[in-house]
Amino acid sequence: MKKKVFYWSPCLSNIGTINSTINSANGLNKYFNEKYDIFLLNCCGEWNEYQEILRNKGIKIINLNFNYYSFLPKNGFFLSRVSYLIIFLFSILPLIKILKRHQPNFIILHMLTSLPLLLLLISKFKTKFILRISGFPKLHLLRKFLWKKVSFKLSAVTFPTISLLNQIIDNKIFDDKVYFLSDAILNISDFIKKKNSPNFFYNKNKKKYFLSIGRLTKQKNFSYLIKEFSGFSKIHDNYNLLIFGDGEEKKNLTDLINKYNLEERVHLMGYSNNIYNYMKHAEALILTSLWEDPGFVLVEAALSNLFIISSDCKNGPKEILLNGKGGFLFNSNEENALCNKLIDFVNSERDRKKLIFVKKNIKKYTTFQHSQTLDSILSKI
Repeated sequence: MKKKVFYWSPCLSNIGTINSTINSANGLNKYFNEKYDIFLLNCCGEWNEYQEILRNKGIKIINLNFNYYSFLPKNGFFLSRVSYLIIFLFSILPLIKILKRHQPNFIILHMLTSLPLLLLLISKFKTKFILRISGFPKLHLLRKFLWKKVSFKLSAVTFPTISLLNQIIDNKIFDDKVYFLSDAILNISDFIKKKNSPNFFYNKNKKKYFLSIGRLTKQKNFSYLIKEFSGFSKIHDNYNLLIFGDGEEKKNLTDLINKYNLEERVHLMGYSNNIYNYMKHAEALILTSLWEDPGFVLVEAALSNLFIISSDCKNGPKEILLNGKGGFLFNSNEENALCNKLIDFVNSERDRKKLIFVKKNIKKYTTFQHSQTLDSILSKI
């Protein structure tokens, strides 16, 4: 008899967790179909636009509530927290009922994990709970208290980077239930399809360009990127910068571009679900994040044979780029650090060995490898 695996991952916007969740669920269903039935919990309609994709991949959807996702504010730290609070309150009873009625063997917690963890503390379920910790979690007192309290009831805790796993181990929050589990970032068949898509247009005075990708948030630190690129442009005026993404920082970034008179050099391209053709023609990918775990765009760039210039922020970039062996690292958020690295990059001969090293390293981020490891964990607990 197949074991039922539930995924809990209420996302508010287009972030890497969406693809990671879909790829993880798809991988288990594809490679271990005889062992598992896969279900995705749809809290408020946040997964509605992906329903056709999910059904085609054999992933079943369970709706917890009525569809109020479109009414929730998505942008800004405060407003997004209000939205998550609404989802929290509206999902308490439906989640309890679903878990009691369906009695899944496993539930994997990706986002808004405080709700299922609190329910695990106060209720009894036959289901085994697997906590996924990613990003750069602030270990404030409330979070540490909750994690320590619920630790003995959890069946497993997984981490996308060794650095984060070691950090949590050092804080002595969980016992021996911790596992390294790389994110399911790369779906090779989807990559080939998107890479060969003809949808590509770039002119912008036919200049060479650098590429940067991510939500327009403070975490991604695009304001630093624009300032550093301004300094670089005074020395090399034959490069443009394309920034793909959308978010609450868009107006501030536009004002900054105007302030440095970079309207013809720095272009906010908006969100795109396929940037592989832009990666194919770019000089390098630039990542200026204040933290990443692991850094989805780095893995995608490496697969596209694109040179990577990244901040050395915690936790993912140094791990993915092998401490500089597979790419170019600069001191995170340090004045002139990126500018100088860009100058070094364009003035030096490209070291193709870096591409070879990083490409070997990202094999662990394929859907297949993720599924193999996840199955191994589920079989142990």
